[in-house]
Amino acid sequence: MTGYALASAEHPRGALTIELRSVNSRFLDLQLRVPDELRACEPLLREAITARVTRGKVDGRLALGSGAPASQALDERALESLRALEAAARRAFPQAAPLSVAEVLRWPGVLREPALDDTELRARVSDLAARAVEELCAARAREGAKLAAALAERVASMRARLAAVAPRVPEANAAYQARLAERLREALGPGAADERARAELAVFAVKTDVAEELQRLEAHLGEVERVIGAGGAAGKRLDFLAQELNREANTLASKAATREIADCALELKLAIEQVREQVQNIE
Repeated sequence: MTGYALASAEHPRGALTIELRSVNSRFLDLQLRVPDELRACEPLLREAITARVTRGKVDGRLALGSGAPASQALDERALESLRALEAAARRAFPQAAPLSVAEVLRWPGVLREPALDDTELRARVSDLAARAVEELCAARAREGAKLAAALAERVASMRARLAAVAPRVPEANAAYQARLAERLREALGPGAADERARAELAVFAVKTDVAEELQRLEAHLGEVERVIGAGGAAGKRLDFLAQELNREANTLASKAATREIADCALELKLAIEQVREQVQNIE
């Protein structure tokens, strides 16, 4: 499921920020961007995400110091080294202009930033990660509720289609068997065809009996409704149920003795495919 979260907090070195984005994926694919100075905090962020998220492609970013840090100081050793380098350079190039203040401040190492307190930093990252993950999960839950409503509509439409066709299956099979028996009599003659007709009709009755498939379809649809109602991480379970529904719909189509049953099977397969597309996006 898709979602976005942004959490930030003040730090002596600037703003500490965690940004999370998630898009649809069948499995959990976690990619984190963490600067070297915060690398020790990466496991905290990774654990916070994996504890709550099991599916989706999640991109995370941990950053420190957007803008000017809260306090800086000049490094005297770096200044002395720069002063010596400037003096040596001016001896080699007497006409060179002296360094400006801006150039001095831009020299690497001249400005010393506050040292990071690892214990305090890890505590702040842990709290911030919990806030960001909670916000991300809330966004995904809102999308999940909409997907659950859409799936419930699909299940209701499939139930209605099964309820409409199930009572007519025996009548349709009987009519088809009568037509088949008449054709056998016409082909083999009235006397010789009776025994052959009974054998053919018996085989036909076994091959076209779809009562078991209709029952299993009903049972699977009931399980889909139960899983949706239970909430929680249900994507993989629903994906499995969609595969089972598709298997039964294929069997129903192969055993269909009438056009009405065949049309029902095709409509079910279309609805099931729509369900399979949706459940790929569910946690």
